[in-house]
Amino acid sequence: MPWRELSLTLPADRADEIGRFLEDQGAQAITLGEGGEEPLFEPKPGETPLWRRVRLTALFADEDDVRTIALRLQTRYPELEPPRLQKLEDQPWERLWLEHFKPLDFGRLWVCPTGLPPADPEAICLELDPGLAFGTGTHPTTALCLEWLAQWDLEGTTVIDYGCGSGILAIAALLLGAERVIACDIDPQALTATRENAAKNKVAERLSCCYPQDMPSIEADILLANILAGPLTEMASCLAARVKTGGRIILSGILAEQTDEILAAYLPHRFRFEPPATSDQWVRLSGEKLP
Repeated sequence: MPWRELSLTLPADRADEIGRFLEDQGAQAITLGEGGEEPLFEPKPGETPLWRRVRLTALFADEDDVRTIALRLQTRYPELEPPRLQKLEDQPWERLWLEHFKPLDFGRLWVCPTGLPPADPEAICLELDPGLAFGTGTHPTTALCLEWLAQWDLEGTTVIDYGCGSGILAIAALLLGAERVIACDIDPQALTATRENAAKNKVAERLSCCYPQDMPSIEADILLANILAGPLTEMASCLAARVKTGGRIILSGILAEQTDEILAAYLPHRFRFEPPATSDQWVRLSGEKLP
């Protein structure tokens, strides 16, 4: 059915209040996005990243009187900018994303949306559709990790995916031969998405999902951490301790100018790193833990 959309830009610290008001007026969904030309500041572990100004969008059923709702909003909050109203015609929303998400080639591994097979019939196919958690293979940081996994011999290995998001790296490792993968994240939606995607790809029986504080005491053959430079630096001792001697650590989510900072944090933990792999302004670091 058609929908009515109300949107406005406002200070981030007002977003919850205005969102609750619009939900009370019948909004079916509230979403927040960047409210201007402002970079997203890197959060510390456990914090929620948010811009200083956000674009709030509320969706209403077509029969709702959105003009009246907009007037109520302006009357109650005259300090805010006037909201923008528009009608969204009915569309097959569940398939529109396919215009932007095509099968992705990582060599012997392909990441494909449901119903779109890889061009190479002999390739290993990871089925994944966009969902609640980050990670579809399109972002350079994820692609760099997938490229590494597709080139490495994972047969019989134990892998940790630290900050698993959608579970794409954990599932890729299992499809490529890993014996066991432990996926952890601070976001419960990420753990839910990882479990669901693992079941869809028929690898759930070899996957364990947990919060970081609940991770079992093991040393992995491979540890993947595709997060951000700040958390990677702060958790260097913790992550390094999870890698066995002779094991590999794969770090991503790093901007090129942050490379030296990350290396300085991990080299004291007996890692020898290969030259960085780059894509756009992003870097992947791959290191071996020495005796």
